[in-house]
Amino acid sequence: MRVLQEGHLYQITFMPNFFPVSCYLVEEKDGLTLIDAALPYSMKGILQTANKIGKRINRIVLTHGHGDHVGALDALKEQLPDVPVYISARDNRLLAGDRSLDEHEANKPIRGGVPKKVKTRADILLKDGDEIGSLLTISSPGHTPGSMSFLDSRTHALIVGDAFQTKGGLAVTGQMRPLFPFPAMATWDKQKAVESAKKLVACKPTILAVGHGKMIKNPISLLEKAVEEAEKRNKEN
Repeated sequence: MRVLQEGHLYQITFMPNFFPVSCYLVEEKDGLTLIDAALPYSMKGILQTANKIGKRINRIVLTHGHGDHVGALDALKEQLPDVPVYISARDNRLLAGDRSLDEHEANKPIRGGVPKKVKTRADILLKDGDEIGSLLTISSPGHTPGSMSFLDSRTHALIVGDAFQTKGGLAVTGQMRPLFPFPAMATWDKQKAVESAKKLVACKPTILAVGHGKMIKNPISLLEKAVEEAEKRNKEN
């Protein structure tokens, strides 16, 4: 496990050198917001990091419903039973193992590890523009139909789940990176992912924080290039 800090933001990464899976703690005046729940065995490392910071986890916020982002959710809820869980209404269905599509959605299969045995359900269902402490909720579908990103209004750090990856090379989700192809393989709609990527770049983030790979400071120019490449590849395909 590796922990890196950028201001109010702590990145907790499991298997950092092989198959990095990251979740984040965002420090607030009243405690900590946990973004994502990583892997099934991650609960101990998450709670240890919160203890070292010296604040309690007051919220658990999920970017999307894939298993490597909700893995320790049930274990965390056993330890923190009064802490509310947030996820988009759309991806709350994925928590229940429901891969069905809505009529208006692209007729493409929902890919990736959709959990089958998670007991926890969200207490609060998120929509675009909701505020959670210092975080602004940004709807960013593509990787999954209900993916969400979170912008810290104090610092403009942007936590995007799998909307982008940096492991194997910065890319919009859905764009294959041979050194780390897994986010692309688990992406539902590549075109919708590019639309969301543009929306996230327009937020002018100072830090990009992803589910797979290291954080990037001052990422705007790199993000713009990644979006341009994704648009070009989508047109070619």
